[in-house]
Amino acid sequence: MQTHQMYVNGEYIKSTGDEWIDIINPATEQVISKIPKGTEEDVDKAVEAAHQAQQAWELTPNIERGKIVRKLGDKIAENRDKFIDLLQEEQGKDYELASGEVDLAIDYFRYMSEWARRIEGEIVPSDRPNENILVYKKPIGVVAGIIPWNFPIFILARKVATALVTGCTIVIKPSQQTPNTAMEFTKLVDAMEEIPAGVYNVVTGTGSEIGNAMASHKKVQMITMTGSLPAGTKVMEAAAQNITKVNLELGGKAPAIVTQNADLDLAAKAITTSRLANGGQACTNAERLYVHESVAEELSQKLIQAFEATKLGDPRESKDVTMGPLISQDRLETVEGMVKDAVSQGATVATGGERADLAGFFYKPTILTNVTHDSDIMRDEIFGPVLPMTTFSTIEEAIDMANDTVYGLSSSVYTDDLNEAMRVVNEMKFGETYVNRENFEAVQGYHAGMRQSGLGGADGKHGMEDFLATQVVYMQYKK
Repeated sequence: MQTHQMYVNGEYIKSTGDEWIDIINPATEQVISKIPKGTEEDVDKAVEAAHQAQQAWELTPNIERGKIVRKLGDKIAENRDKFIDLLQEEQGKDYELASGEVDLAIDYFRYMSEWARRIEGEIVPSDRPNENILVYKKPIGVVAGIIPWNFPIFILARKVATALVTGCTIVIKPSQQTPNTAMEFTKLVDAMEEIPAGVYNVVTGTGSEIGNAMASHKKVQMITMTGSLPAGTKVMEAAAQNITKVNLELGGKAPAIVTQNADLDLAAKAITTSRLANGGQACTNAERLYVHESVAEELSQKLIQAFEATKLGDPRESKDVTMGPLISQDRLETVEGMVKDAVSQGATVATGGERADLAGFFYKPTILTNVTHDSDIMRDEIFGPVLPMTTFSTIEEAIDMANDTVYGLSSSVYTDDLNEAMRVVNEMKFGETYVNRENFEAVQGYHAGMRQSGLGGADGKHGMEDFLATQVVYMQYKK
């Protein structure tokens, strides 16, 4: 069992506190590592180190920063199998999903490195003679990044690669449930002499203490967090003390609409993937299903067959496992309670609806029918392998129900009617809409939500620009 330390100003350091957090393998319930339960003083040291390193890093030529970011991706690739194994152990991902996440992290560093030569300003005509208006894009400064437990290496890549290529230094807080991949990545950083001390720092601990200290720190210029809506609210409150910029990806309650014109085989396959990927523990997972009444029975049977074909188990024991455990006992109990409440409100369990008879935090893939749109399970984020479904008779009704939520991250529609698809896309109020495919974003796209699903976004040009500040220069000259 490994005991980790924090990483500040280019070296491993002990926490100023004396408490530790056990990291649990959710498939076996065994302790696999320990991390320090950091303190506000630890955060202050890390932020100060990042602040001191900021100016020199900002003035490093963009192309040199790009080369470093590219090399970080290459280093992950050299250690691919190690990262896959750590990810399966600490988070319980099946092999296909774990290898896919590691590959996506590699791709993210390589993709973002290419933006080094593409950060552009503008020249704007002036109203005055003998003057040019120059619009510069500059690094926002010290970034604090809070990493979630459900995609710990990919979202680390999303935050770290973008910060470094744009000229920002960064302090990250890995999840207190899945820090091992972040600590393995830190070894790669530590071995690279090209990365100056203080550019990359890691503080471990709880979100309530470390996250709050990071968000409220006067020398942090942006806090980027991926997590729950309640956690995001607390981060915003802390950041408001210094009017610090926030970049938040929060919860989701993604609707999937299946019309009478859909390819039902395609829909069943894609929705199964969208609901059960990562055990249903992703903010973009399909969380509720609206299906036209004329095809509801046929689709539900296809979904039941697909859900029941899912193979549960410890993913490190077999590559045949297609779904691992939930992350914790608390998450297992929460999902179990939500299903019981749904049944008490009139829902019918079509398949699943109970814990799996396995060691670890396993819940069977579950489909609920006869669910009303106003029931709790159609409104509250489940974050587990449970799909509630209801029917509609008109596309207007489906769109209205889909939009009737406080969230606004992901959505999907299944139809072979182009006119129908375009109408749904135009009327849906979500940051992402997937048409006839599973829910998962691309690195060159833009991942962002509406309403209470967050502020700002990630990926592609627009995500990169969130790490930049704008400076306007009014340049007078003489003839």
